[in-house]
Amino acid sequence: MNGAAVAAAAAAAIANAIKASGVLVTVEPNEFSKLLAIAVEPLVVYAPPRGMFSKRHRYLMSYRGLAFFTASVEPMDLGGAETVIAKSVSIPQ
Repeated sequence: MNGAAVAAAAAAAIANAIKASGVLVTVEPNEFSKLLAIAVEPLVVYAPPRGMFSKRHRYLMSYRGLAFFTASVEPMDLGGAETVIAKSVSIPQ
């Protein structure tokens, strides 16, 4: 597969991910914490910082049919949320 084909496949995968997840809402960590506190049996996908230059902890959860995303420099307290630790979380720009 050449570079253009790989790039096209990656773009298609991102587009499909957006369609599958519905609406992706990026919020500040404090807003994410508020949603986490009121969610019933929350499930959070957490991706720790990777590599030398990445310093952001990334979090993703669903609430009322929307997907909420946040990133923070410091780890967040997830309370009793069920947590899935992911290798990475890719958020389309």
